[in-house]
Amino acid sequence: MPETVPTARHAVRAYLSAAETSDPPSSDIALAVSEAVTNVVQHAYAQDDPGSVRVRVEIHEREVEVMVQDDGAGVVPRPDSPGIGLGLPLIATISERFDVRKRRGGGTRVCIWFLLDPDAATLDD
Repeated sequence: MPETVPTARHAVRAYLSAAETSDPPSSDIALAVSEAVTNVVQHAYAQDDPGSVRVRVEIHEREVEVMVQDDGAGVVPRPDSPGIGLGLPLIATISERFDVRKRRGGGTRVCIWFLLDPDAATLDD
């Protein structure tokens, strides 16, 4: 459902804030979560058959790892897509690295890593 995008973004921002993660990179992370969850909303499930999306954030010594996972059809092109197809390229630009994989049994898993160093962030606070 489209309303899951801001819900996920706000939950991640709150978690990062509680963990005293600097901003940046919090803004980059929130933007990447928005883009990844938007991809789930637009591509993973049929319009009349919504499904689940899971977001996990782990803060390590030097980086933050974000995982967005669904049980849907996977990231496949849609000729009727309302987006312009810039979500994954944007994630690639603002993250240190990312990985997209099909899940065994269906669905997609996107893992995104960000350096905790504010000087490495793409977006200004």
